[in-house]
Amino acid sequence: MSRSEAFCPRCGDPVAHLRESPGATDRDRALCDSCYVAEYDLVEAPDRIQVRVCSGCGATHRGNRWVDVGAEDYTDVAIEAVTDALSVHVDASSISWQVTPERVDKNTIRMHCQFSGLLRETPLAEEVVVPVKVSRQTCDRCGRIAGGSYASTVQVRASDRTPDEAECRRADELARELVAKTEAKGDREAFLTETRETEGGMDIRLSTTRLGEQVARQIVRELGGTYTDHETLLTEDSDGNEVYRVTYAVRLPPYRPGEIIVPADTDGPVLVRSVRGNLKGTRLRSGKPYETSFEDGDAPDARRVGWCTESQETALVAVEDDHAVQVLDPETYETKSVARPDYLDPDVATVEVIRSHTGLYVLPDDSLDGSRPNRTGNDRHNQG
Repeated sequence: MSRSEAFCPRCGDPVAHLRESPGATDRDRALCDSCYVAEYDLVEAPDRIQVRVCSGCGATHRGNRWVDVGAEDYTDVAIEAVTDALSVHVDASSISWQVTPERVDKNTIRMHCQFSGLLRETPLAEEVVVPVKVSRQTCDRCGRIAGGSYASTVQVRASDRTPDEAECRRADELARELVAKTEAKGDREAFLTETRETEGGMDIRLSTTRLGEQVARQIVRELGGTYTDHETLLTEDSDGNEVYRVTYAVRLPPYRPGEIIVPADTDGPVLVRSVRGNLKGTRLRSGKPYETSFEDGDAPDARRVGWCTESQETALVAVEDDHAVQVLDPETYETKSVARPDYLDPDVATVEVIRSHTGLYVLPDDSLDGSRPNRTGNDRHNQG
């Protein structure tokens, strides 16, 4: 029998030619257009869809992982889930569709899906309604956070003193900023478990060892000092690989910017400007730059005098010569001859002075920029 003599196996009408369709059975190819359209739907949809949403961070579960979507009411998530679940007939063409969400309650969205297209050149229009149920769960990441999980600890300490409040606050800010940047890049493994004050400073617990090292490096880069690390064997994973926790011990310098010290040489007090790498500052006697050697680094042998913000304003009485000026002692109200540093403007009426064991010294105009760190009572280096 030739193809021109074929008959539809369902209605018996003659079929001009067999339809070719990928994956179709011989019976499907033999059906006439009317029976074929009556036999199959333009679109297939599940009876309902469940969307898993983390009640902690709002992430949704897709495939075998949790994904951050930044959604609030999850309507867009429901639309995407329905879109992925719908199946359009393989032979359909010229498909157009739209989805209208209907919120039933906080956790249920009814999706009205309208489709139109051609199936064997026959215009079709269908509407399916798919309920989407939002299931509130806890993602792996939030579960780890709630359980206090961490892989690294950054210990913020200081040489011969306790880190002050400003240093601890800044270390905490740096850690949170770095975690936020890492999260923004899509790394859901990045989180800060906790920060806590300790007797010697503060501890920052982080989710990964890489994040711990980055935080330690950033703290040292901004606040100065050094860091070391050591591993502690925690357990073995399911594959038998050893799992370690790493402690990054940050050691901040003994001195801080804004502090005034007297090095062991004979050139007088120094206003500390920076402790990154090695200590840098300004000589209060001459106004010349001061910088420690590589061997001394950020911890030269010196006596502490105080902080620039402990200075007192007093009158500039007279300029004696290129090396000395007269100021009014703010405590005794006597006129004192003091060193004239290069930065002193001889035309000003008042200056800021600091008292050392060797007398009064005039501070630079910019010395009061910033805030005074808190002093601690366990400094090894002597006060001036």
